[in-house]
Amino acid sequence: MKNYLCIDIGGTAIKYGLYNRTGQKVTSFASDQTNNAIAEQNISNTLRKKIQELKHLGLAGVCISSAGVVDPEAGKIIYSGYTIPNYTGTALKEMVETEFQLPCEVENDVNAACLGEYWQGALKGTTSGICLTVGTGVGGALLIDGQIFHGAGYTAGEIGYMTINGARFQDVAATSALVQRVRMRKGLPLDGKEIFHLAEAGDPICIEEIEVLIQSLTTGLVNIIYLLNPERIVLGGAIMAQEAYLKPRIQKAMDLKIQDDQFKQTELHFAQLKNDAGMVGALYNFIKRQ
Repeated sequence: MKNYLCIDIGGTAIKYGLYNRTGQKVTSFASDQTNNAIAEQNISNTLRKKIQELKHLGLAGVCISSAGVVDPEAGKIIYSGYTIPNYTGTALKEMVETEFQLPCEVENDVNAACLGEYWQGALKGTTSGICLTVGTGVGGALLIDGQIFHGAGYTAGEIGYMTINGARFQDVAATSALVQRVRMRKGLPLDGKEIFHLAEAGDPICIEEIEVLIQSLTTGLVNIIYLLNPERIVLGGAIMAQEAYLKPRIQKAMDLKIQDDQFKQTELHFAQLKNDAGMVGALYNFIKRQ
């Protein structure tokens, strides 16, 4: 069976996996740390080294999920904010196909995660859904009739920039915002896991600040439901590992905010593929496009 190199590019690290055509992982490889401000450590050069190292495996293709706004037709990064400097304009597909003679497809990371969940995870069996990843920021992807909706300029789903209560959605609903607020109030360098452990132990500050995140997040979710009425909303990102704590509270807040039971047709799910969603979705995107 043919095997494919699947790559998930973030702001500071790149993950790799070898997958077969059915979406099963054959093997994993060590992640690479990157710094796109330094040529020797930038994303393009890091990818070149890894593909060169692994091409002896007889790869059938390279499937890429990447942060940034992606033109999936050209396989090119057409916009990247301050989190990944010098990345706008990077032509990943052209580089891989020209230098290694391997077919390559590229998709935005949240779109890829959404495709992964559609193929193998929490969106399986649906035709419409919204995926949100909650982490350093808040990313989104729209699945309509089983296809990613990219928008006129490939920026559909950039919901982190929506305005919620006078602030950008990701500035009040992201994990990073929660961590920053708790650290300021408690004067301790706590991380997300520690904040939830303290909340479960009854710490009032951690409980209050998680509730702030939930209220901001659910305001955005309810607005999405009013606009798109998807079958499912899927929440992902490392913080969603706290499903037992978060899911009932998020569902309750949504139920209280929604206008009427008629609007409560959208199911709330948590991502099933975890850290592999982007790579699985990158493979699915490759198969569909090739």
